[in-house]
Amino acid sequence: MRGANSAKWVAGAAMIALAATACGGGKDSTDNSGAAADPAGVFSYQSSEPQHPIQPANVMETGGGRITDVLFSKLVDFDPKTGAIGNVVADSIKQDDASHYTIKVKQGWTFHNGEKVTAKSFVDAWNWGANAKNAQQNASWFSDIKGYDDVHPDKGDPKADKMSGLSTPDDYTIKVELGTPAPYWTYKLGYSAYSPLPQVFYTNPKKYGNEPIGNGPYQFVKWNHNQDFLTKAYDKYAGPDKPKNGGVDFKFYTTSEAAYKDTVSNNLDVLDQVAPSGMATYHQDLGKRAVDAPQNSIQTIAIAAYSPTMKGVKDRAKFVQGLSMAIDRDTITKTVLQGSRTPATGFVPPAVKGYLPDACGDACKYNPAKAKELVTEAGGTNAQISVLYNADGGHKEWVTAVCANITQATGVKCESDAKADFKTVLDIRTGKKVQSLYRSGWVQDYPLNANFLKDLYGTTAAGNEGGYSNKTFDDLTAKADKAATLDESVKLYQDAEKSLYADMPAIPLWYYKTNAGYSANVKNVTYDTFGKPVFTAVEVLKK
Repeated sequence: MRGANSAKWVAGAAMIALAATACGGGKDSTDNSGAAADPAGVFSYQSSEPQHPIQPANVMETGGGRITDVLFSKLVDFDPKTGAIGNVVADSIKQDDASHYTIKVKQGWTFHNGEKVTAKSFVDAWNWGANAKNAQQNASWFSDIKGYDDVHPDKGDPKADKMSGLSTPDDYTIKVELGTPAPYWTYKLGYSAYSPLPQVFYTNPKKYGNEPIGNGPYQFVKWNHNQDFLTKAYDKYAGPDKPKNGGVDFKFYTTSEAAYKDTVSNNLDVLDQVAPSGMATYHQDLGKRAVDAPQNSIQTIAIAAYSPTMKGVKDRAKFVQGLSMAIDRDTITKTVLQGSRTPATGFVPPAVKGYLPDACGDACKYNPAKAKELVTEAGGTNAQISVLYNADGGHKEWVTAVCANITQATGVKCESDAKADFKTVLDIRTGKKVQSLYRSGWVQDYPLNANFLKDLYGTTAAGNEGGYSNKTFDDLTAKADKAATLDESVKLYQDAEKSLYADMPAIPLWYYKTNAGYSANVKNVTYDTFGKPVFTAVEVLKK
């Protein structure tokens, strides 16, 4: 989840492309494409304080995810422009069938401390990440592997510390047997949880998380908590995308407005997202340095199924369908969001393999009369709901508009529930303390519909923070996982998606695109389909 995929939970509201209604340049809008570059130059990038220490199997949000992506290289990755999968640390991956894989690891890769990257570097990391006693958020990503239940039982202590489906017959070969077939399993290897770990990790995982050692294009320098995370280019990096710069300074911002202003004034080099206040003018403010690019991601309002509010409604599914039909997506995307998003018609973005046009049907179409009818039939007219969101991500305007739609159409009292930052919101979500609804943004971990379905709404999925559980959906995804081919699996996942609209575990709102920009201090700034800058390609101009 991207050049290196770090999709995960999206912090910001405006990672999307503004239709070019404004053009021309501000007073310093040149892109300096012909200026000389300094290969040792360090550039700054808009980011946020990670929720957890940097342990790859415990990172599930963009703040920590972007950092993890530059510190680690995985077996596979995705082309920044096309999203096509390709080998990185893997020399080859042979799929005998949907359950058996043989991976050959390239020789010559090293961690930042000089240790060789071998097959064991991966397998040990996966076993540790899967083990229940280590309480890693992404543990379920290894659930396909045979023996996962032994290291991560539903109850009680692990019966083993290694998954039986993993073996290393030699230093550079990994044999994998899946307990649950998955014809698309190779795609999952591009997710950060599948990163390798050096032996020093296991001596003190907590300390390592604050001073991480990876095998990627950049290495750790210093973490100034709530301020920035500094990296430098790794001079012995073995990958094909060697950095054209000397490092990245991940600067943590508490508001998207501050980051945008710093970019316009050349105090921040690479912008992750344009603030809502800058959406109408950023083409004018940045000129040729304004960026519009495709991105495979979606924004939803997710349901906390465990909350007293949801449990108090007679028919939760009908109630949520009514709330969804009360939202005027067309007007909000055109006005509040300045024409920068596309109204969602389902849970899977259009450029993702397996996208179904108009999958959501009437449930995602604005119909205030029908909305009120459904809410009344569901016994939810007197309900009081709130939408939890992070104030540092630029969400206030659209959350206010959505709540106004809901209250006006249905009579349900809807309020904004703003928290200071994304980390605080994530802690509430993972702690199962959401009062009723929460803003949820998801950018792909891999470009298949399974990632937007099973990885978010499967009963045991790491991304399922709302507590949704539906046996029909779980059975359909299990059937898709047993398919003989990738194409067959994708089609079966489409059936699984169709089943979700009867239950509505979340309300699809709109699809993102990347709208961003960069300062006059850098050039060659591009973004991949994960909405992430291609960090290694950025060039810092000589001063």
